[in-house]
Amino acid sequence: MAPRTIAIYGKGGIGKSFTTTNLSATFAMMNKRVLQLGCDPKHDSTTSLFGGISLPTVTEVFAEKNAKNEQVQISDIVFRRDIPGFPQPIYGIELGGPQVGRGCGGRGIISGFDVLEKLGIFEWEIDIILMDFLGDVVCGGFATPLARSLSEEVLLVTSNDRQSIFTSNNICQANNYFRTIGGRSRLLGLIVNRDDGSGMAENYAKAAGINVLMKVPYNLQARDMDDSFDFAIKLPEVGEPFKKLATDILNNAITPCEASGLDFKDFVRLFGDVSEELPAAATADELFKRKGETAADPEAHDPERQQLLACIEKLPEPEREIYTLHEIEGKSPEQIAGLKGIGEQEVKAHIARARKAMRKLFFEL
Repeated sequence: MAPRTIAIYGKGGIGKSFTTTNLSATFAMMNKRVLQLGCDPKHDSTTSLFGGISLPTVTEVFAEKNAKNEQVQISDIVFRRDIPGFPQPIYGIELGGPQVGRGCGGRGIISGFDVLEKLGIFEWEIDIILMDFLGDVVCGGFATPLARSLSEEVLLVTSNDRQSIFTSNNICQANNYFRTIGGRSRLLGLIVNRDDGSGMAENYAKAAGINVLMKVPYNLQARDMDDSFDFAIKLPEVGEPFKKLATDILNNAITPCEASGLDFKDFVRLFGDVSEELPAAATADELFKRKGETAADPEAHDPERQQLLACIEKLPEPEREIYTLHEIEGKSPEQIAGLKGIGEQEVKAHIARARKAMRKLFFEL
């Protein structure tokens, strides 16, 4: 039977690796063979799972083997940890990626999946594959499990802060997009990590039509256990919600969401009133200020421009207004005609008269 595949997405630092690791441990305690697949260039998803060890990554191993014209083997990149008291071992892989500034992380994800598929990952005797994915980036490589339906199901990890919820909303929108073009990944719902009781993530979930699957309370002891590479599910207040979630997943007791995500305006309104007024536009004059020039007097350095403006002030109406719109604000005769409700030829006539008058005024001043 093919492994069940679940992609877990979340903003960097929000606890998606904590969630994935403790869910892996929970499934293993339930006698399931689990593979945790780290899909982040930082390659730290499985660090706690393997007691603080950083696993060799698919990216690193592939580069080394390729330089020697050798093939990557399963034993080069797949590692097992046998944990006392656990009825099943836990397996781990880190896809890895380039060092900062030295390549495309998304490309590394795509290449890593190519290697794993050639090694038959979806034919291994594994019950569940948990894919730990960075959700901050919009690069197509990080959407690989959604775009290619490599993950049957999707879990979103967030907390009650706006940025992590925004990331979850982006992933929800991405999954919905891929479903409209044939993708089959089902969104199971939202996990609220470090829940502070404010209810912001739950408010978002209600507005977006997303299931709230689990709330993990903020717990200093759980954080300390994770920092020391131990499983926080050993704490009852953490272990019980993880066990319930794992049981619901295995029993297919969760109805997938049909949510498409909120558009930006609806999203930000969840957090407070939003002004409908457009921001003030910056001008070229204020951005090209010269040394010593003040924003209040951007033409102070240019006597010729001051003379030009003084001449414009002496023009009769409507030549003054139309000339200003055309020469100062850069609007075309067609645009001015639309603004003033007159014909374009009439606008051009006003501009011609204004220019003739300006030539005379400019030399008189």
